[in-house]
Amino acid sequence: MPWGILQKLVSVLNNSEMKKIEHIGIAVNDLEEANKVYAAVMGKPHYKTEAVVSEGVNTSFFEIGESKIELLAATSEDSAIAKSILKRGEGMHHIAFAVDDIEAEIKRLKNEGFQLLNEQPKTGADNKLVVFMHPKEANGVLIELCQEIR
Repeated sequence: MPWGILQKLVSVLNNSEMKKIEHIGIAVNDLEEANKVYAAVMGKPHYKTEAVVSEGVNTSFFEIGESKIELLAATSEDSAIAKSILKRGEGMHHIAFAVDDIEAEIKRLKNEGFQLLNEQPKTGADNKLVVFMHPKEANGVLIELCQEIR
């Protein structure tokens, strides 16, 4: 196989995998109080807050190395976060993995037989396209894939 074709193949394979833990999402009742707690734990304040109106949440982000902690507070009683807190209480909501090509990852996961909660990427917080995998597919953990919007 010529070297150029091999390099392209390696590039495609490297671009269709989960790259790192992008963030861990934590559902909270009170974003201001949770910000105080996590600022004390992390030794630094959050670097940004953002409303995601389509999901009915306000978010706050803390950096930790190459990853982040995302705090999520419901803005409406019918949001997924409100329902999650009602069912399970506050705590870890999801783990998000960074990907370079979310469309390729959706296709790969579907081909592997995984059930996704949304078939098409949607706009999430922190300038990301996101898709979620059903928690029953990953031992009860909600998995989020996220790609930087270019």
